Amino acid sequence: MKVLYTAEATAHGGREGRVRSSDGALVADLAIPKELGGPGGPATNPEQLFAAGYAACFENAMRLTARRMKLPANGASVTALVGIGPDGSGGYGLTVALHARLPDLDRDQAERVVAKAHGVCPYSNAVRGNVEVTVVVDPAPDVI
Repeated sequence: MKVLYTAEATAHGGREGRVRSSDGALVADLAIPKELGGPGGPATNPEQLFAAGYAACFENAMRLTARRMKLPANGASVTALVGIGPDGSGGYGLTVALHARLPDLDRDQAERVVAKAHGVCPYSNAVRGNVEVTVVVDPAPDVI
């Protein structure tokens, strides 16, 4: 693979520290969520950062796929839910649920776009076979 871009970020203090990208575009305080025994609060956590990245990447993959299929992707959105819990062998694992919306497409078209996007998205390709990922096509919201 020819690498076109490399993101760089450094963490200090683990889940109760801070992260910063090498270019300074991302600087975030981290806190352990209450659900994991931490204080929670206004700081983010690695799961939220992963969810944001996966959602953005998957939506872009949907738009690319729709364009290749000559279908509209106006108003497309993806919500990623990233879960963390014990994996049964002393470590922790992740689960991901992706909720995709393509309001300009009928359900069959949207499902075809989403299925192809799941094969294109680098996040999907990176976790395939290691993280349980569920992809759901949500109905388009009613227009009022």
